Amino acid sequence: MRHPALITGLCLALAAPLAMAAAPPKADPPAAAPAAAPAVQPEAVAALEKMGKYLRSLKDFTVHADTTIELVMEDGQKLQFPGTLDYKVRAPDKLQLDLHSDRKERQMFYDGKSLTVYGPKAKYYATVDAPPTIRELLGTVESTYGIEMPLADLFLWGTDQAPTSALKSAARIGPARIDGTVTDQYAFRQEGVDWQVWIEAGPKPLPRRLVITTTDDPAQPQYASTLTWNTAAGLKDSAFTFTPPKDSHRIQMVAVDVVAVEEKSP
Repeated sequence: MRHPALITGLCLALAAPLAMAAAPPKADPPAAAPAAAPAVQPEAVAALEKMGKYLRSLKDFTVHADTTIELVMEDGQKLQFPGTLDYKVRAPDKLQLDLHSDRKERQMFYDGKSLTVYGPKAKYYATVDAPPTIRELLGTVESTYGIEMPLADLFLWGTDQAPTSALKSAARIGPARIDGTVTDQYAFRQEGVDWQVWIEAGPKPLPRRLVITTTDDPAQPQYASTLTWNTAAGLKDSAFTFTPPKDSHRIQMVAVDVVAVEEKSP
């Protein structure tokens, strides 16, 4: 296919006077190559930062998540397991989590001073001292006890613990609806993970859906969650207080470094 701009240039040369036609033709400057789209689109980063700033402004809220997690078997076959989780949050220092799936049930209660982890099926619970904010709690429970809080990014976006400088690519995909809510879909890529987020359009830029693909695993398993929010929940203090149920038993929560030492011991 001939480019229209090349056709126009040829017509102008045929219409020029003879003397000018005898002169050595000047070569047309090479057409500028179209600018490549940046790998990290500022628009996508701005949307991510706006969402994080809004999340950090929430003081009292609940969020329900319908989740699906993929597990990869030794032969490479992938299995999906659905579940739900519910957060009750009063920033900056109170949190309660209910996690349910076909194979696991967990509850966590954090009141700014202590953290209790409870297994409703086995009726065992463990309580440990905790740091004074949710952000500090997330790091402590993972580094000390090996507990990775689900959807921890909800509490980290908009902070220095989730820097946008880690992004290798960022792009706006386009509009989409999640459970009837108008959103914009964005795709991001960083070391070891590809992820997508659907951000509600309008004055409340809440994440409505999240899909995470682990790329440093050859099987690339995915985790997906669809989120429903109440940003004015009006939670009471009792929501964050654990009361041991009848017939429950207290056990000790062991730090991961203690477990490692015990495993190495003969």
